[in-house]
Amino acid sequence: MSSEYQITETLDVKGQSCPMPIVKTKQAIDDLEAGDVLEVVATDSGSMSDIRGWAKGTDGASLLEQVEGDDVYIHYVKKTA
Repeated sequence: MSSEYQITETLDVKGQSCPMPIVKTKQAIDDLEAGDVLEVVATDSGSMSDIRGWAKGTDGASLLEQVEGDDVYIHYVKKTA
């Protein structure tokens, strides 16, 4: 896990498959303040490309980092606006 970011909230979407990690990430980001960092913990390997693509196409969200562990994928998303 990254210690570079001050994590505001952790979202656990382990065991959920597309599209739920994206849906829940969007809902969580909407509830945060600008500058907050959301840590998303998923087990769906597709979340790596899904969250990357969602963040790239979403105003107000920026993907800081993705970490691939043992069957766990961790995403750090910052609310920018």
